[in-house]
Amino acid sequence: QKKIKEKLQSIYQVGQLFSVAEASKNETGGGEGIEVLKNEPYEKDGEKGQYTHKIYHLKSKVPGFVKLLAPEGSLVFHEKAWNAYPYCRTSDFFIKIETWHKPDLGTQENVHRLDEATWKTVTVVPIDIADGSQVSNSDYKPDEDPATFKSVKTGRGPLGPYWKKELVSKTECPRMCAYKLVTVKFKWWGLQTKVENFIHEQEKRIFTNFHRQLFCWIDKWVELNMEDIRRMEAETQRELDEVSI
Repeated sequence: QKKIKEKLQSIYQVGQLFSVAEASKNETGGGEGIEVLKNEPYEKDGEKGQYTHKIYHLKSKVPGFVKLLAPEGSLVFHEKAWNAYPYCRTSDFFIKIETWHKPDLGTQENVHRLDEATWKTVTVVPIDIADGSQVSNSDYKPDEDPATFKSVKTGRGPLGPYWKKELVSKTECPRMCAYKLVTVKFKWWGLQTKVENFIHEQEKRIFTNFHRQLFCWIDKWVELNMEDIRRMEAETQRELDEVSI
């Protein structure tokens, strides 16, 4: 049972890293998007994983009221991420994202083990990748819709409206839930609440779209191994460097 669990985690990690690389390429262009400064393995205090340092250019992606009030250059921020699967943490100037990947259907509470006072301030936002109502019209892509996608290589999909309930009785089927804890701190008088709410909304959008893509791209990554991913990451970084020149 332990070996099966570890194998499933390894397969999902390949899919996760593949999708990160693909999404980074898709989001970059025209001076806006993502620059990858570092993307390399790390080992510290017995923890092994992947370290990435990215720069996000957000001028074209924020509300108009933020553009008007933001000083020149303030809508560029750095993200540093330590991906020690199944636990990941990401931090930057005003946002921290911590993730636990668990082989369940999202039934655990307070996975990050926050103290009682902090947990009371948390808003739990469930994301269903097959629920089209959670995707805006501008983000929707027919070939990235888990409700209609059918994997040729694995036979998975499409995901119906009750797919999670159906999985409860199918114990032989793999399942994975990403529990994400988003902490936002943006100290700017007059804008703090608006910007923090905007960031939370955008993080939900990013998580939803990313995991819909991850599922629908499964035929592209399910047969890859970590060596394939390392080659792809190196190629992606070269492409991003060329775009940013």
